[in-house]
Amino acid sequence: MTSPAITVIVPGWNVAGYAPAALASLRAQTREDWTAVLVDDRSDDTTAEVFATAAASDRRFRLVRHEHRRGLGASRNTGLARVSTPYLGFLDADDELTPTALATLLGILEETGSDFAVGAYTRLRPDGRGGYVEGEVQPWVAAATAPARRATTLAAHPAAGGNVVAWSKVSRSDFWRRAGLRFPEGRLYEDQVLAQQMYTRARRFDTVPEVVVRWRVRADGSSITQHEERVEVLRDCLDAMTAGLGVLDAARVPAALQERVLLILSMDVPRLVPIAESHPDPAYRQLLGAFTRDVWDRAESARTRLDPALRATIDAVSLW
Repeated sequence: MTSPAITVIVPGWNVAGYAPAALASLRAQTREDWTAVLVDDRSDDTTAEVFATAAASDRRFRLVRHEHRRGLGASRNTGLARVSTPYLGFLDADDELTPTALATLLGILEETGSDFAVGAYTRLRPDGRGGYVEGEVQPWVAAATAPARRATTLAAHPAAGGNVVAWSKVSRSDFWRRAGLRFPEGRLYEDQVLAQQMYTRARRFDTVPEVVVRWRVRADGSSITQHEERVEVLRDCLDAMTAGLGVLDAARVPAALQERVLLILSMDVPRLVPIAESHPDPAYRQLLGAFTRDVWDRAESARTRLDPALRATIDAVSLW
């Protein structure tokens, strides 16, 4: 057996209905020199059994089980502690890799020597008939990854910071050790801060416009981050974005900071406004209002790039 080049960390909690497709997408990779750490976060369903069956039938899979539920960040860190390959990546157990994902991302890193490579992604949404339909690459994803770039930096490509997900990237393992990277634990939206740390601590990174992951919107709504109407979920979401902005600010990459501010004001805040307007708990509006004021205070060049209607929305939310 060829020594694996990459370890893919696959965390899961109560994903028995989705994990088979995720693991099948790993088996279908055109590049086969991978191993995967399957981390069951003390699921209540049969996720552990799905993982165990995969490990029993394919020695490239290894199963780790938490004794107590610890969350996504801790599960990914459990996987990180078991990486001994030159490269590492992530796949959430309800998503799917495209068949050439590893070949594309590993291939570019082997060519350039960069610290990590980042690709595009799409969303799988319920089709109303029990299946899923794949959407198109969204504009902010395309802005981060297209056109292809070799050995770039955040200063040279500030829009890259809009891709804040862990699972669209493949990295050199020594980069994670050198940069001291670990996921935050005990909170949601773990990717936000980690992604900005990756961009700001990398010597250089690569982007590819090809779609490497299909990100699933669960039909049953069981993903916690599909419930941004909950005050505690909103708080974690806003705290994560604030912390990510803090990383960019501290790293002194002003163009990247303004790109991220613009994206938050034009996409994230408007998405949350309708929820806040009808929410029975005034704390929801207060949290969103305070966050919007903070982001607006950071805006410089981003202010001139907002259209008037959006600017009016921001002004209104800032008064909450």
